[in-house]
Amino acid sequence: MKTVIEPFRIRTVEPLRQTTPQEREQYLVEAGYNLFLIDARNILIDLLTDSGTGAMSTEQWAAMMRGDESYAGSESFLRLRDAVQELTGFRHVIPTHQGRAAERILFHVTCRPGHVVPNNSHFDTTRANIEQAGARAVDLLCPEAADTQARLPFKGNMDVEALERLVQAEGRERIPLIMLTVTNNSGGGQPVSLANIEAVKSVAARHGIPLYLDACRFAENAYFIHLREPAYASWTPKQIAQKMFSLADGCTFSAKKDAFANIGGFLCTNDDRLAEQEKELLILTEGFPTYGGLAGRDLEAIAVGLGEVLDPDYLRYRIASTEYLGRLISEAGVPIVQPPGGHAIYIDAGRMLPHIPRAQFPGQALAVELYRHGSIRSLEIGSVMFGDQARHELLRLAIPRRVYTQSHIDYVVEIILEVNERRERIRGFETVSEPPFLRHFSARFRPAP
Repeated sequence: MKTVIEPFRIRTVEPLRQTTPQEREQYLVEAGYNLFLIDARNILIDLLTDSGTGAMSTEQWAAMMRGDESYAGSESFLRLRDAVQELTGFRHVIPTHQGRAAERILFHVTCRPGHVVPNNSHFDTTRANIEQAGARAVDLLCPEAADTQARLPFKGNMDVEALERLVQAEGRERIPLIMLTVTNNSGGGQPVSLANIEAVKSVAARHGIPLYLDACRFAENAYFIHLREPAYASWTPKQIAQKMFSLADGCTFSAKKDAFANIGGFLCTNDDRLAEQEKELLILTEGFPTYGGLAGRDLEAIAVGLGEVLDPDYLRYRIASTEYLGRLISEAGVPIVQPPGGHAIYIDAGRMLPHIPRAQFPGQALAVELYRHGSIRSLEIGSVMFGDQARHELLRLAIPRRVYTQSHIDYVVEIILEVNERRERIRGFETVSEPPFLRHFSARFRPAP
C-alpha cells in the first residue's frame, strides 16, 4: 500500500485559534519579530520545535498514575533506570529535568578552559554549555554536508580524518570527550551511519578519549540506519539502537524528543568516578539522583516512551510523514536540505532568499513571513542562532510527534508555496538587542532599512 497512515487514533483534541493578518502583524511588532516571544495561543501550526511538544499515548498517561513521588528511592526511578539500561547498557543513569541540564552537568564536570570538544555538529545548548565551561566546541561535519542539495544517505557523519587531525594538533589531554549528535540537528536532521560511529569510536579508543552520544533522536537515527545501511536491513530499530549505544561510553538525552515526554532527560556513563561527581552536582542544582528535578509521573512517562518510540510502525510513519512535507515543497521549487531529515524539514533560506545578505538574517526573515502569512511558527538555524559559526542560513520546520495530521501538513505546504511565489518582496532584519548567550531565544529585531 502506498498510503502511510498514522498508527494511532485521536481521542482527545485541542482547539486551534485562528488569527487575522492584522493581529499577527501586531504580535510580531510586540515580540520584536522574535517568534519565541509570541504567545502560543496566537500560533496556528507550531513547528518551532519537536522538543516536549509531542502527544503522549494512553499507556504513558496510564503509567503516570502510578508515579512514585518519593524524594529518595522512587519506584518510578527504578523503572526508568531499568528501561534505560536495557536499551543502552550504561551502568549509571542520572535523571535530569531536560537534555540541557544533562549537558551542563557533563561539561561542568569534564571541561576546563583550554579544552576542546569535537562533534559532528553541536546544537545551540550543547555549544553554549561547553563555552560556558570555558572550553571550545568544534564542528567536524563530513565535507559532503556542505552541499545542502546533495542526496546522500548519511550527511550527519563526522569527518573522521578531521577528528584524527584535531587530536594530533590539540593533544589527547585537551580533549575530555568526543560527541556525536544522532540525528544531526543543526546539520539538517541528517543521520549518522553505524559505520561512522564505529570509525569515530576507533579513533576515540586509540587515544583513550571517551565517546558520548547526544542521543535525543536515537530512534529516528536507528531507523535511517535500518533503511539506508545494507548491513542492518534485517535488524530491528531496537537492535540497531542497542548497537549504537554499545559503541559509546555515555550519552546525554532529552526525553522531550525520542521518548514522547513533555519534560525530562538523563545523563549516562560507564565511569564510576565521573558518575559520583555528576550526582554531586545534580544534588546541588537538580535534585536527588532518583528524581533529578522530575516528578515520578514524568519518570514513568519516559520509561514507557522509550519502548514506544522503537515501534517500527511508528518510525515508518514518522519518517514518511516528514518526507511528505519535504517532497511536496521541494518539487515545487523550494530548496530544502536534501534528503529530508527525520524530525524536521530544513529550508535553505539563503538559497531561497539570495537578495537578503547573511547580516540581515534570511532565515529569520523567512520565519517571520511564514508567521505573518499563515500563523506558522518555525525556527531559524543560521546566523541568528550561531553567528559567524553558521554553515548555512536554514529555517527548520520541526514536526511534533503524533500531533498534526496530513491536512495540517498540507496547509503548511500551501503557505510555504504562497510565500515562495513572492519571495523577492521579503525583507531582512537587523538586531535591536540580544543577550550574550543563546541570543535567538530572546533577541529583538526590526526590519532592515
